[in-house]
Amino acid sequence: MITDTSDTIVAVATPPGRGGVGIVRLSGDQATSIARTLLPDTVTLKPRRAHFAAFHGTDHAVIDEGLVLWFPAPHSFTGQDVVEFQGHGGPVLLDQIVQTCLRGGARMAEAGEFSLRAFLNDRMDLAQAESIADLIDAGTQEAARAAMGSLQGAFSGEVNTLVEQLIELRVYVEAAIDFPDEDIDFLAEGGVVERLDGLAEQTRTVLRTAEQGRLLREGMTLVIAGRPNAGKSSLLNELSGQDSAIVTEVAGTTRDVLREQIQLDGLPLHLVDTAGLRESPDEVEREGIKRAWREIEQADRLLIVVDDREWPGDYDLRALLPDRETTLPDLSMPVTVVRNKCDLSETETARVEDSATATVLTVSAQTGAGLTELRTHLKGAAGYREGAESRFSARRRHLASLEQALDWIRTGRGQLAEHNAGELLAEDLRQAQQALETITGRLTADDLLGHIFSSFCIGK
Repeated sequence: MITDTSDTIVAVATPPGRGGVGIVRLSGDQATSIARTLLPDTVTLKPRRAHFAAFHGTDHAVIDEGLVLWFPAPHSFTGQDVVEFQGHGGPVLLDQIVQTCLRGGARMAEAGEFSLRAFLNDRMDLAQAESIADLIDAGTQEAARAAMGSLQGAFSGEVNTLVEQLIELRVYVEAAIDFPDEDIDFLAEGGVVERLDGLAEQTRTVLRTAEQGRLLREGMTLVIAGRPNAGKSSLLNELSGQDSAIVTEVAGTTRDVLREQIQLDGLPLHLVDTAGLRESPDEVEREGIKRAWREIEQADRLLIVVDDREWPGDYDLRALLPDRETTLPDLSMPVTVVRNKCDLSETETARVEDSATATVLTVSAQTGAGLTELRTHLKGAAGYREGAESRFSARRRHLASLEQALDWIRTGRGQLAEHNAGELLAEDLRQAQQALETITGRLTADDLLGHIFSSFCIGK
């Protein structure tokens, strides 16, 4: 990841392919001088004004015509001089504009480099920069609203409030350490324990909201597995609301992994239908079964579908999922068992049963009985709270940092309560502060920046 912002970069900022409008973006100290080489002398650029003009190549031939906008530093997206050419969305036209800019002294931008420059020039913090990608990738309206909240600083504000309180408490604790011979116990008199408890509770509140935001962003991967003809594909079709999978009475119809993305009241759900698990002489089906096991091992939650007419009477993983040539994998993910085809068995009504190892639901993919209960169960299993406040989006790394900060606060409180160790408490508070500052980028390693911004689009 390039962190030198002295050169001028250029890229197409609209998606690949043909479209009504295409945008080429320049950012850097030479952005305006390079842009001038594409424009007629009669065009005088004014800040934040749209100018209609013809765009010329190095041979002075007209490439395209459209709008050009100039955003002077520091009041631009990147904090540098930015020029945008907005022309027709033809790949050849856009490439000619980019090539002309390259010949004028610019270089091609790397993935996410415009957003990286915005971060490095203090136009936004790291959480806000990440929310740009989250906003673009949002799969539901709720996820888009949460990402916009982060972009506007809702998440960063919560984190910065925690950091400020940690700093205030650190200052007090370290000042108290400097006066060990005083008669007053500053750590006891200053209500430090109460302040630590308040910080811990505030951190837990932010963590809960962040977990909801992470769910809205990432959703849950649900792998549907079981024996052939248990109704896995029928259940996939019912949950997705469309005939995504072929359904027949022939065992082994599904031979490959099928994927569908749906939403349950705003919760993104990634459904994965797999081949029926059994011993098969068919080479193609055996490959499908191998792929099924790979998906099972990577699932957030496993949905085992069983023909209710063959229900063994008790939950047993080895009875419900036939063994492979090797032993079954150590499945650590949570499991939901679906007793399907209750309309064909003696079970007349849909039921939900909670056992020590799994939740068992009785449904009928054919009639729809029990599917409402199944959807409600899946939302609850993911930790999604319908109607809960989701002011911002979050990522797994954010949750990990919040959890680390909470652990350090708890550790520090323990040091104070058990040993009255102000020095150890001060160090734990420092560690908590650093954990939180990795969220906003006040304290961030270059390799983390490279990992984050390399996942962005070119031109963003």
